[in-house]
Amino acid sequence: MRQLLITALGATIFLVACGSDTSQSDAPTYDLIVRGGMIYDGRGGEAVAADIGVIDDRVAMVGDLSAASAATVIDAQGRAVAPGFINVLSWSIESLIQDGRGMGALKQGVTLEVMGEGRSMGPLTPAMREEMIASQSDIKYDVPWTTLGEYLQYLEDKGVSVNVASFVGAKTLRIHEIGYDNIPATDETLASMQALVRQAMEEGALGVGSALIYPPATFASTEELTALATAAAEYDGGFTIHMRSEGDRFLEGIQETLAITRDSGAWSHIYHFKPAGEKNWPKHGDGLRMLEEARAEGLDVTADVYTYTAGATGLDAAFPPWSQEGGHDAWVARLKDPALRKRIVAEIRDPDAGYENLYLAAGTPDNVLLLGFNNPALRPLIGKTLGEVARERGTSPEDTIVDLVIEDDSIVDAAYTLMSEENLRTNIAWPHMMFGSDGSAMAPEEPFTIRNYHPRSYGNFARLLGKWVREEQVIELPDAIRKLTSLPAETLRLKERGCLAEGCYADIVVFDPAEIADLATFQEPHQYAVGVDHVVVNGVQVLKDGEHTGEFSGRFVKRPGFPGER
Repeated sequence: MRQLLITALGATIFLVACGSDTSQSDAPTYDLIVRGGMIYDGRGGEAVAADIGVIDDRVAMVGDLSAASAATVIDAQGRAVAPGFINVLSWSIESLIQDGRGMGALKQGVTLEVMGEGRSMGPLTPAMREEMIASQSDIKYDVPWTTLGEYLQYLEDKGVSVNVASFVGAKTLRIHEIGYDNIPATDETLASMQALVRQAMEEGALGVGSALIYPPATFASTEELTALATAAAEYDGGFTIHMRSEGDRFLEGIQETLAITRDSGAWSHIYHFKPAGEKNWPKHGDGLRMLEEARAEGLDVTADVYTYTAGATGLDAAFPPWSQEGGHDAWVARLKDPALRKRIVAEIRDPDAGYENLYLAAGTPDNVLLLGFNNPALRPLIGKTLGEVARERGTSPEDTIVDLVIEDDSIVDAAYTLMSEENLRTNIAWPHMMFGSDGSAMAPEEPFTIRNYHPRSYGNFARLLGKWVREEQVIELPDAIRKLTSLPAETLRLKERGCLAEGCYADIVVFDPAEIADLATFQEPHQYAVGVDHVVVNGVQVLKDGEHTGEFSGRFVKRPGFPGER
């Protein structure tokens, strides 16, 4: 039975569409109608058979619109209709400059990419801008912005088909004021970083994002991070964190996160919540209990995961932080020094060296997969494991890591198999868990295909709905949609996003629950997901029958309370 849901706003728009004389027999008109689908409103309830009418960028009506007409009509018969999905951890900072379509995201139903895990595209000093240009790899671009808000507005003005939002990166703030050295923030530099947080918040940032295993972010104290989070909290902003340890000190990492949350007054969110390394897997239950106890205490803390047991970053995640002090060039110079290289190699293979070492957490060099190189001569190694390359070269895995970094003059993209599938199942089922790709929205064409990527860029959300919901039945479809829509929107304090009701922004995905699936693999990552038919962003259809429409209706989504927020 179709239900007619009319709020005061919906009724007002309905009268405008029909004319003020309600006795007219003329049918109402809309800009867009999604007709005949099963509507999941994002709140976790069961689907309702209904139509959706859109005027401008908003949902104007949910109900029986069989008598209504529209310039654009989407046939959703036999399909699920949901709010557009929110990627709470995106690295599309460069890919959307190259290709604003964001096809890998759209083909999974994603309509909002949230960026800023530790590093953000502003604020920049002149030296940081020069470094950003000099360090570009496959994607080349100008940098006409200085602040984070200017970057996000640049994306909107250039044209993107997905919405974009960002946290300001704690690592970026530290480089801006302190540089790459392992020195504490002074009262003066800390005050300057807080001022930059406030500037970013006033431009529309969502809060402060941190990633504490990557120098120079590693050098930040708990007190420094608390001060930054406190500045964000003045605007009801959040503090997001890739914890200082996701391995041997996993529980201590949670303790630090909760201390920052408690002392700053900010809401907090933990990126890719997982104990890494088999010996640490048993800590997972205690970690979740700590979060539950914190929530019971009144702390607003949530988390996200990607839907795979392997993560991806660079080979730099194997190196001791001291070796990376001073920035990339200083790091590579140390690797070329025979005495320092010997010390570095010894620490890479030492489980008691006292830092987060993803190479050791992976357990074996055959669990480290090489994904991408800048040096064309090294690209034949893409798709091989570190163990394979070490055996081919006749060098130890640790020496091979050092050699590859030197030869490529980069961090070298790599995937690490680190996590327990059982822990992943438990995470997916946790009521306050969300989902982030930790990847970029891209397309299977150059320059993206020059290197491999983690398949999560093309499959994270489709994998949730296909493998973990339909096949494994870890959670039900309505709850999965809630975790992809209203839960992240409410957590990020985004008004009228992540919902399908009158007055909500018209970000809509139409998909087939029986067909949606990820196809990307580690060996063949550049493959679109299947099962998403149509996507609407801010009332404009950007994906039709799985193909891009040529529309770029994505916006810079600003923090709540920002003048002109959208």
